[in-house]
Amino acid sequence: MKILKFKYIQILLFLSVMSSCTDDFVSVLPDDRIVQENFWQNEDDAVMALYGIYNVLQDRYIYGYGGGEDAMSPNAFQWAHWEGKHMQVGNGTIQPSDGGIVAGRWTDAYRGINRVNSFLANIDRVDMDVKDKETMKGEAYFLRGVFYSLLVNTYGGVPLILEPISVEEARTLSRSTKEESWNQVHSDYDMAISLLPTNAEVKGRATLGAALGMKMRAFLYQSEWEQVIEYADKVIALGEYDLFPSYEGLFHLDNENNEEVIFDVQFMDGPFSQGSIFDRYWQPQNLENGVSGSNSVAPIQDLVDAYETIDGTNINPDKPFENRDPRLDFTILRPGASFQDQLYPDEIQNHTGQKVGYGIRKYTIEDKQIVPTQSPLNFIVLRYADILLSKAEALIEGEEKNIPKAIELINRIRTERNDVNMYSINANLDFTEARELLRHERRIEFALEGLYWSDIKRWEIGNKIYPLEVRGGSNELIEVKFEDGYNLEEDQYLPLPDSELSLNPNLEQNPGY
Repeated sequence: MKILKFKYIQILLFLSVMSSCTDDFVSVLPDDRIVQENFWQNEDDAVMALYGIYNVLQDRYIYGYGGGEDAMSPNAFQWAHWEGKHMQVGNGTIQPSDGGIVAGRWTDAYRGINRVNSFLANIDRVDMDVKDKETMKGEAYFLRGVFYSLLVNTYGGVPLILEPISVEEARTLSRSTKEESWNQVHSDYDMAISLLPTNAEVKGRATLGAALGMKMRAFLYQSEWEQVIEYADKVIALGEYDLFPSYEGLFHLDNENNEEVIFDVQFMDGPFSQGSIFDRYWQPQNLENGVSGSNSVAPIQDLVDAYETIDGTNINPDKPFENRDPRLDFTILRPGASFQDQLYPDEIQNHTGQKVGYGIRKYTIEDKQIVPTQSPLNFIVLRYADILLSKAEALIEGEEKNIPKAIELINRIRTERNDVNMYSINANLDFTEARELLRHERRIEFALEGLYWSDIKRWEIGNKIYPLEVRGGSNELIEVKFEDGYNLEEDQYLPLPDSELSLNPNLEQNPGY
């Protein structure tokens, strides 16, 4: 049984009142139809409003597309160019008028922010237990920090809206600076840290560890190394989290809410459309056996080639999948492997994988049939491995370097799980070698989890890895990512959507668009 339970019919009716049609929704306009005289009467109303904020996490351009965002990086390819425009972001052709993630992330994130602002403006009207009310406020601040973090990481500085506003006010907003926007993220996380408990009564709701960990990630994206170590250590000191003993099992339905998960998005199957779309976009298909899916995103050879051998020897070109890092087969569906006892790609297939030669295994379900768009798998936003690797990176990059300690943390990722038995790295590395190792380990450990695009941006290495050829299973050229090269001045952020600029002349477009 999934967690974050509530009365689904009521919550769906509430959300239909709370939001306007997403196709026509102008993101910075106030999402204020919840503020009615017949609402905010009791604790049930407050809980329903809070869950309405959590619901936004499931939106496609927040975390609902999961690891599909790796198509915006050298890890994967998106064939269906109309699906979210991740393909255009990934190959450097995205435009302000393209819609998809350009408009969708802006819209979805501000929808969440508007719901938070409405919640914080009205929660004190409710007569309820003070401690429970303070915890719910902490959750709202945490979620607003998450939404603003996604916005600033995607667009740079954005308008900061901290209370309900009118339509007229929304159309006069200007962009805050990137620094001001990050400061607001930290302010919201600080409020959450002061209010949230170590453990939530309901799994899936925000905790102190989630707030500390996401604040650490915000510092990571700002290259604030001392603070990364400080907040990583605070998460570690809680004693609530550890590496799950199985990398493969970490992404299985039976092991959800395990000790490695710090913050995730809860999904469920059933008749109320609370499931994720992972089945449609990652699940391979065999119509004769009832397995359907489209696989609009698939990993490419460049990612496959990045996986080492278990013992550090050269890859055998005649048997390229033997003796490889076990995380390859736990993440990628490759030729000769099986899925639901069917051989890939002979018996079970996927659209995009047929072009590039590989499919996604991570976040797929092999032990049962699922209804389309009803995958119950949670999507993990932050896990303990990220805490360890973020601290390791800070120990390498920071002013007071401690490379041996960083290597010790990296080796935990490589050797501590029962099913990942990689060779240990010698601690006697210089700075350049340690940095290369850390960046490689992050790519492999979090492959197809939607993090690599952000890593490439903050490392400012796009100009070194692009142009990048995407080749098919027969080595035919399919596309070139950033064919004209990657511009560190123009390609680090997405454009602001034309739909927003047309409504608000005070918004300034990002360079290069």
